[in-house]
Amino acid sequence: MEPKLSSQSNLVLIFGLSLSFFSVFYINKHLIFPASNFFYPQLRTTPSQSFYSENNHNNFPQITEISPTNLSHIVFGIVGSEKAWQFRKSYIESWWRPNHTNGYLFLDVPPGPHLLPWPETSPPFRVSDDLTKLLNKTDIRAQRMVHGIMEVLREVKDHTNLRWVVMGDDDSVFFVDNIVDVLAQYDHTKYYYLGGHSEFILSNSIFSFNQAFGGGGIMLSYPLAKALAGDIENCLKRYVFLNSADNTTKACIADIGVNLSPQRGNHQIDFRGDISGFLSTHPLTPLLSLHHFDMVDPIFPTKDRFESTRHLMTAAKTDQSRMLQQTICYNRRSNWSLSISWGYSAQIYERIMPRSYLLMPIETFTPWLETPNPPAYMFNTRGRSGDPCEAPHTFFFQSVERTTAAEDGGGIITTYSRAWPRGLPACLTSGNHSADFIHTIRVFSPDTKRTATDRCECCDIIKEDKGKTEVRVRECMSNEIIA
Repeated sequence: MEPKLSSQSNLVLIFGLSLSFFSVFYINKHLIFPASNFFYPQLRTTPSQSFYSENNHNNFPQITEISPTNLSHIVFGIVGSEKAWQFRKSYIESWWRPNHTNGYLFLDVPPGPHLLPWPETSPPFRVSDDLTKLLNKTDIRAQRMVHGIMEVLREVKDHTNLRWVVMGDDDSVFFVDNIVDVLAQYDHTKYYYLGGHSEFILSNSIFSFNQAFGGGGIMLSYPLAKALAGDIENCLKRYVFLNSADNTTKACIADIGVNLSPQRGNHQIDFRGDISGFLSTHPLTPLLSLHHFDMVDPIFPTKDRFESTRHLMTAAKTDQSRMLQQTICYNRRSNWSLSISWGYSAQIYERIMPRSYLLMPIETFTPWLETPNPPAYMFNTRGRSGDPCEAPHTFFFQSVERTTAAEDGGGIITTYSRAWPRGLPACLTSGNHSADFIHTIRVFSPDTKRTATDRCECCDIIKEDKGKTEVRVRECMSNEIIA
């Protein structure tokens, strides 16, 4: 009797296991939607023509990957003043792309007759909300900028495609292709607060080392911007005593539980004077923004501030991925060091200098405010020098062109012209090889977007003739040493 029962039990067990495997297979294949469809239907794209079911008895759309972030996924909010707009609109129009960039300019009062009719080359304008009654104060400049985050979201009628909100001032110069590429590296469904510190230590100390400085751009993922907008009036009341827009934004975002993710490509430009030393030694990261051009000298000789901005953008329109990226190579025969800041400047030093030294900006600029004791900046600098072995010959960006000519190797050619005579003798200790006769430097670079930020590019001096030096930029070889 006992063996018979055991045999029956085994049959029941086998039948039960078979039924379980069939059920799991059938349900997974025919009845269950993928989890991302159920919880995140907004992430789905257009239905696919492929189906999961056999013989098309049940038609469930195939899930495709989320499309990469592009310019259409970003909205810009620019906060400015009606009084200053006629003097600053050239900064915004230098990077704004009508019918391609999305966003709005928020003015403090409606534009006067001198600004009308409103040009299509400028962002569409709106007038900021009046916050005086809400906050029971008359000076609402700081709060107006923070409140602008909610206002720009309010203006976007369809949030389906919205992934990022980028806020800036009316003198912020953005490099939108690079912004797209950097934001595409982040998960826009998460909470992100991106932006840059001030270059001036005291500004960070006075306000916060944990805030993004708004002139250089504040970049918020959509979930964070939406959460911030939902609490914006309560938060402005909580921090009504703060008179800094950027500090208030940081405080409101901190209350949501989000911290700053610093970006080295956002530049507040808290300097005075000549910033060519800073722009000639950009860190190894995409250039995202520049600010405060009204507070510094024109960045190109013989051009005013607006002309300089447009001139810089001629290089940026050709290849933003290499903008200001520093490349260093050597002429061993003459004992020269060449440092190129793509799209901006080139420098020749009459002796071999290590890359670690040339990465430090020459302090052509002065601090935003006078400071009693150094250091003043968030980075190391080197001073100006009258030593012919230390002082560079300086050349500035003149033109850019694409070429398919075989003799040029194809690609992009940027040309840099001597700014002024150096006015110093040759460096004797490195062989007395003067570079005074060089008046033009031509740089050949690939006509491809550069996405790597783990290592700089290398370069070779390919020709030196009749006052011209030609340099070819390329990827560094795996074991190459720049020395």
